[in-house]
Amino acid sequence: MAIFVYQSVLLSFAVLLFIKLLLSRTKDNNKKKLPPGPPALPLIGHLHLFKKPLHQTLASISEKYGPATFLKFGSRNVLVISSRSLAEQCFTTNDMAFANRAHLPSVKQISFDYNHIGAANYGPHWRNVRQIAATELLSAQRLHASSDVRVREVLDMARRLFCSWNASAGSMGLSYFEKVDLKAKIFGLSLNVLMTMIAGKRFYGDNIEDLEEMKKFREAVEEFFSLAGANAEDFLPILKFLGMAKAAKKLNHLAELNKEMTQKLIDDHRKPGAQKKGTMIANMLELQKENPEKYNDTIIQLIAVSLFQAGTDTSSNTVEWAITLLLNNPDVLKKASAEIDAHVGTKRLVQESDMPNLPYLHCILNEVLRLYPAGPLLVPHESRESVSIGGYEIPQGTMLLVNVYHIHRDPSLWDEPTKFMPERFESDNADANKMIPFGMGRRRCPGEGLAIRVVGLILGTFIQCFDWKRIGDELIDTSEGSGLSLPKAVPLEAMYRPRQVMMDVLSTL
Repeated sequence: MAIFVYQSVLLSFAVLLFIKLLLSRTKDNNKKKLPPGPPALPLIGHLHLFKKPLHQTLASISEKYGPATFLKFGSRNVLVISSRSLAEQCFTTNDMAFANRAHLPSVKQISFDYNHIGAANYGPHWRNVRQIAATELLSAQRLHASSDVRVREVLDMARRLFCSWNASAGSMGLSYFEKVDLKAKIFGLSLNVLMTMIAGKRFYGDNIEDLEEMKKFREAVEEFFSLAGANAEDFLPILKFLGMAKAAKKLNHLAELNKEMTQKLIDDHRKPGAQKKGTMIANMLELQKENPEKYNDTIIQLIAVSLFQAGTDTSSNTVEWAITLLLNNPDVLKKASAEIDAHVGTKRLVQESDMPNLPYLHCILNEVLRLYPAGPLLVPHESRESVSIGGYEIPQGTMLLVNVYHIHRDPSLWDEPTKFMPERFESDNADANKMIPFGMGRRRCPGEGLAIRVVGLILGTFIQCFDWKRIGDELIDTSEGSGLSLPKAVPLEAMYRPRQVMMDVLSTL
């Protein structure tokens, strides 16, 4: 009983202290010309307004209050930007002011104490790890050198799809369509591509070296994406005090698992006789010999985890949305197939080097990224100092959310903004320059080049090799899920069969 009374008194004191701090901050903010926003409740601010997916909720608020909206997530100040022109102000004129990241408590451990590429504040450490990643994996030279890895993985996926169809088709031949869970297939392929480039190992398919290890790693990556995103305990610290910070506990467990498994990948490269040449880890271990401090094991670990977290779910979601839109718009699919046949032919599989000769495929990718950007709110920034945006005064320490999803559907920028229309990008690059799916400024995603190559190659191969159709007559559901990225609410399933003109090529894979 005494313990209960003590906890109640302590809780009451914490709440009163929290209210005092909140009122003090509110008083200070009222002296400034802040952007408009809906009325806030004590303690929780505007958290009661939110429904998933968050980008749609914020878009609705912006429609009512304007392109610059000031909100309170608990005690945290939040600026929501929903116009292209204001986003440019944030990331060009005031790029340095918004160069920091918003450090959410629930992801502290999973981001190596906010030290991985996406979470680190602007400064020497961030410049170091970003430069290493850009040089050792994401530079044009490295991407060209690793092209065979991506082609090999995509080819293996095409082979496995063909073999699965061939085993089931029997006497029905090309009249038979096989059902496939594309979400699972594409996620596995994206993970294989990154894992092979980074560590020379595979998660899915044949020739898995250590099934238990790969299963453990794969489940960790999948669970991260299911938990990723803003959590209530990030903005209401009292939930942690009350033992309700469930997401943080799971993410902390995942953080330890990631450290353990990435260290094992490094140790495997050090084993005598290890044949791991050309991987990112192998390259960095060579550099470690010359500069052990700059390329220590922790740096290698956090760069590897950064790339897994940033590059897997985003690429697989983009391909899944692309195929969804193509199946709902068969004329576009037919036009893309004809372009590949004309420029690549049917005697070999499409290669990354073919991409510059496939402009309509690029139009499709642009339109998919416009409608369903992989990061609908970008990764949250935070103001390092007070700054003026759109005539408003934004306090230091304000979290910045840029609603790319809303900007990409802004009717003042786009004709028929909700319509899937790749042709809008055929005339010139003016429309493409309106888009910001990879962010802007110094914190722009360094993996953009890799993402475009991976998504383009997967989509081009799927279009070239197979006929696709919906499972039923109804259009595929395009409801959006929630999370750090932009998943489909309903995982994509579809029907496929080999294209007759590609049977000879597929039969020899």
